[in-house]
Amino acid sequence: QVQLVESGGGLVQAGGSLRLSCVASKRPSGSLAMGWFRQAPGKEREFVAGITWNIGASRYADSVLGRFTISRDTAENTVYLDMSNLKPEDTAVYYCASAYTATELQNGATYNYWGQGTQVTVSS
Repeated sequence: QVQLVESGGGLVQAGGSLRLSCVASKRPSGSLAMGWFRQAPGKEREFVAGITWNIGASRYADSVLGRFTISRDTAENTVYLDMSNLKPEDTAVYYCASAYTATELQNGATYNYWGQGTQVTVSS
């Protein structure tokens, strides 16, 4: 069974940085990409960033463009999300997920494995 385990969340002041990691117990069969999503209290889950396994093509939500960077280590089946210049509105539970397609990375429906999430809290 595939497990995705996120880590690296925590409490940080506005303007600070965090690095999230997502380790897959094994590469999910048919996985072509990985993504990060987040969900704040009372809000719907939203796409943050996605990256393809093969060439590392990435896509970002407008709200994090220029502040967040997604990367992957194919040998370690690990995906990272480097977050800088954090804002209070970035506060959320962050989830990583595995996608069965390398297109439409922003669409949550293309992801079929999800982690349990890690909390990120940004204080003002």
